[in-house]
Amino acid sequence: MPKVLISDALSDAAVQIFRDRGIDVDFQPQLGKDKEALAAIIGNYDGLAIRSATKATEKLIAEATNLKVIGRAGIGVDNVDIPAASKKGIIVMNTPFGNSITTAEHAISLMLAVARQIPEANASTHAGKWEKSRFMGVELTGKTLGVIGAGNIGSIVIDRARGLRMKVVAYDPFLSEERATELGVEKLELDALLARADFITMHVPLTDQTRNILSRENIAKLKPGVRIINCARGGLVDEEALADAIKSGHVAGAAFDVFAEEPATESPLFNLPNVVVTPHLGAATTEAQENVALQVAEQMSDYLLTGAVTNAINMPSISAEEAKVMGPWVALAGHLGNFVGQMTDEPITAINVLYDGQVSGMNLQALNCSVIAGIMRKVNPDVNMVSAPVIAKERGIKISTTRQDQSGAFEGYIKVTAVTAQRERSVAGTVFSDGKPRFIQIKGINIDAEIGQHMVYTTNDDVPGIIGLLGQTMGDNDVNIANFTLGRSAKNGEAIAILYVDDAVPEKTLDKLRATGKFNQVKALEFDMA
Repeated sequence: MPKVLISDALSDAAVQIFRDRGIDVDFQPQLGKDKEALAAIIGNYDGLAIRSATKATEKLIAEATNLKVIGRAGIGVDNVDIPAASKKGIIVMNTPFGNSITTAEHAISLMLAVARQIPEANASTHAGKWEKSRFMGVELTGKTLGVIGAGNIGSIVIDRARGLRMKVVAYDPFLSEERATELGVEKLELDALLARADFITMHVPLTDQTRNILSRENIAKLKPGVRIINCARGGLVDEEALADAIKSGHVAGAAFDVFAEEPATESPLFNLPNVVVTPHLGAATTEAQENVALQVAEQMSDYLLTGAVTNAINMPSISAEEAKVMGPWVALAGHLGNFVGQMTDEPITAINVLYDGQVSGMNLQALNCSVIAGIMRKVNPDVNMVSAPVIAKERGIKISTTRQDQSGAFEGYIKVTAVTAQRERSVAGTVFSDGKPRFIQIKGINIDAEIGQHMVYTTNDDVPGIIGLLGQTMGDNDVNIANFTLGRSAKNGEAIAILYVDDAVPEKTLDKLRATGKFNQVKALEFDMA
């Protein structure tokens, strides 16, 4: 039974989801605030469910000897050391859609607040003043809203803004014309949006491409009198440059829920006229908090019980349905990678993976991860589908993928080629209708070999007597052969044999084969068939 620790405050309903799914859950909502106490027990758990109080640092992750998944109830994962988790093979999940409506509504609320100067008018009225003529606002109807980022939250904002009878334009490099038509927006390049929008709202993550997307240079391009709303991420806007633009009157107002430095106890935007600020309240509704808690419990349970991966930061998503269909192919991909890894002694510089037929339509990212994990297992037995791509990248290994329509007798197959400075080594395999993986080609030689835990691989010149020699040697040394497959490139050419045996073959038995002088290569192979 998997064990999950909840170290931050999650709802009782979320805790019950774990229990109902048959997971042993330990609910300690204050533990995340005590780093030492958390580190002392984290090694006992398969999963860690958190909000923002728990800091999953590199030091904590080093103590998490059994941890398989960290689930963050919310979108931000700033409190998780993702590189450290990835190297350790720990999946990091978040819940990016649980607070989408809440965040979108907050952006609309801030837009209305800054349009009508509501906070300042509220404070003035509470102070006993009646400054009706001071707070002249603007209508949203007929105004142009520029949306930077038309993803999940951005699309909800677009829908609400159109309901307010605003004209909506959007900048998003990944927004297709078809999707723009469906949303009812005009797709623009960034400069065109900056020049046309009366209001601008941002809904993009903070990346190298989006950092300071409203830089001082871009702020100078804004339409005079524009109002800026940011409920996405601090760092998207040069706050000092925006403050200067507000003071000069070029920008009429701004509303910010997020800041470059948080908690934000000071900012160039504070105490400026018609600037509305809130303390990162985008997800702060009871509905959103409940939704993300329930979602993270479901996601973690699915992964621990079925292998389904949803909303992972460092791993391709695999649905429960995909996991069922892809399971045998993921296993095959790992075996192919493992074969190549065990057969290759020189440093690998590139890995090329070909997907043919039915498998080419599957989740190739996940399959690639399995291939890489199989190859890397030779140098690190603890590697998995999460950590393998990180290790490969650190070693400078280039990964390439090709997909093609069915080109042979098999409905689908995978071919893995490892490239070194000296040679290329390839192996191909398929999954039969019985769900069992098979090797179907090694070094370009066609075979049909069932894959087992213990195998022996040999190469030789195509001459008589090899079958008898292999069988006699294995029999004389009490090695039982479960399956025996031969193949050759051509008559009198290169030949290979691959034996599936019941138990690991002692090195001394392999030495006896080598001593005959009949074999060019003799290699024992081990595969994880769990």
